[in-house]
Order: sequence, then C-alpha cells, then structure tokens
Amino acid sequence: MRLPTILLEGKKLPRTIFSIRTPLSDQGREIDPLMQKAYEMGVWCFDLPSGRHLESLNELKRVTMDEAVIGLGHVEVEAGLSFSGKPLHQYETKIISTIKKELVPFHLPYHLLPPSSSTEIFTQKEIDRIVFDPVRFGRMLSRFHPEACPFLLVGEKYGDWLLALGRIDLFHEMVSQVREKGFIPIFSAQWTSFTLPKAKALHVAAYAVPVNKKKTLFDSEQVVHLIKKFDKPIISLNPLADGKLLKECEGALSFLFEELKVYAVIAGIASEEEIRRIMEGLKRFPSLIPPRKT
Repeated sequence: MRLPTILLEGKKLPRTIFSIRTPLSDQGREIDPLMQKAYEMGVWCFDLPSGRHLESLNELKRVTMDEAVIGLGHVEVEAGLSFSGKPLHQYETKIISTIKKELVPFHLPYHLLPPSSSTEIFTQKEIDRIVFDPVRFGRMLSRFHPEACPFLLVGEKYGDWLLALGRIDLFHEMVSQVREKGFIPIFSAQWTSFTLPKAKALHVAAYAVPVNKKKTLFDSEQVVHLIKKFDKPIISLNPLADGKLLKECEGALSFLFEELKVYAVIAGIASEEEIRRIMEGLKRFPSLIPPRKT
C-alpha cells in the first residue's frame, strides 16, 4: 500500500508517521523487528523519540539501502539551554514550581505538570538569565543527518514550559540553528490551546500538538475551534488516544484530516496488528496539500 502524503516546505511527508512504542522492560529490543515489519508493509517514515529508535532507523536504511526511508528526529531543547553556566534541565523542579505558583493560567489543570519537591521559584530576573547555548545545541543536532532525518521536532515539554516563562526568543534562536544545519523544524508541545497562539510567530514548518476525536488536555471545543482557525500546518500527536480509538481508526482519522484539516498524524504502534489497522484506515485518504484555512 502507498501511504498518502503531503508536502512541508517542498519535502514529502506521509500523512501518518509511525512511532514504535515498547515497554521499558523491553529495553528497545522490539524496535528493530517491528520497524522492519512496518517497512515491509509500506511504512517509510518513523518517529524517533529516542537514540535507540535512531539506531534502528540507521540499521534499517543500511539493510534495505532504501534512501526513501526517513525519520522524524526529536531535539532535547533543554540540553541546549543554560542557567548560571549549567544545563537548564538541572533546574527542572524549580521550573515546575515557578510555573505552578506564578504562571499557570487558570484553565491549566495542575495534573499536566509533573510533581515537584522544590519550594524555590525563579524570579523574573533569573528567567531573563536563561540563555541559549549554541555549542551544546549543535552537538545534539550532530546526531542527525538531514538526508535521513530531514524534519526535527523542537520543543516537547519544554515547548510549553519556556512559553509559560515568556522566553519564545530562545526558540527563535534554536529554530534558526536547526535551519542553518539543513533541517526543517517542527515545533512540538503538549498544551495545545495554551501553546499554539503563543508559538505562532515561530519560523517552523508545522506545529505538533495533542489532538484527537476522544479527548484533549484542554477543553475539546476550544481546541477544535482553535485548530480550525489556525492558518499553519498542524500535526496531531496521539491521534488514536493511546489506542482507545484504534478500533474506529478510519473515523478518528476522518475527524482529523477532513474536519480539522490536520496535515499529518504521529501514531503510536506496538504490534503488527496495530500497523494493519492504521494502514487499513488510511486507504480512503488521498495524498494532498490541504487548502488554506479561512
């Protein structure tokens, strides 16, 4: 089966990107065989949330010698940021406490933030002292090659947190370096309705956020309205609601592709059967460049 595709900045991308999920106890042993099986079924683009996934993609490309196989890399932006000369992730509990106490909007449920044992919070002057570390960020980017991983996800949980701290300028610097290295950046975050309006000014190819037919982290009607009006490409994270929508895969994809005009989805898979169901659900959707939203 040929997967339906779209174009982002002139580069072809399948409308469904497959993300192989394995139990922590598995230590990644099932990634290689499941990626190989997915490839045999017609999959040629894989989400790469870990170094182990990147290794599996490189091995698949080596074995198949198929240049069309690509990955969607994940950039750990927190390791490219510093505070007082140390990587920002060393202050994660302090960041969480700051957002919870000072910056959480009234509509943001506390359970979306990890627990924090820290009682310290960042002052505004300290927030202003968080800086971009281009050398450390460049080392991280060096793990990827633009031919094998033309698209990079930039943000994830720190996408939300940095925007909550008011530091979108740090993302402008990271996105600029990603482009300088020949990659196409995609901004990713978890707090859909909070993040999209704040991140719209970024020079990225698309925005990857959680949205599906069953639920979202925020009010569903608010998210649906926002995405319908958002005039830049959206990629759905968790389109099948952690597998809850797998049995109605076609309807779930129809909601995203036809009603919300989402460009693509990143679908988690853990078995051959899940791959088959998703591939079957994709049959009715053609390759296209969705029209601009009005």
